[in-house]
Amino acid sequence: MTYPEWLRPGVYGALIGAVSITIAGFSWGGWVTGGHAEAMASTRSHDELIAALVPVCVNMAKTDTDRIAKLASIQETMSFKRRDAVIATGWATVPGAETPNRDLAQACLAGLELDAS
Repeated sequence: MTYPEWLRPGVYGALIGAVSITIAGFSWGGWVTGGHAEAMASTRSHDELIAALVPVCVNMAKTDTDRIAKLASIQETMSFKRRDAVIATGWATVPGAETPNRDLAQACLAGLELDAS
């Protein structure tokens, strides 16, 4: 089967255009693969969940009967071990969970505003 001679440049142009659009879309257009979109959604939902749980952590800290001693212990701890100190207080353990959440403990530190008090 023979094709007309004028068809060849059109087919080449369509192929080159499709490749160019694909490269431009993924490089500058913001297109992402399904796996990357899933990873971004998972990260964002995790961050939003932690942000939503910070008030729970701060409320647990405010209602704790041993609050003053625990806050003093956290403030005496070196800055890089403060997250572990918050975990030790139990404030980073969400009600209904068995184990504390390290990311929640880090966010709770900011919510407690230890340096401002």
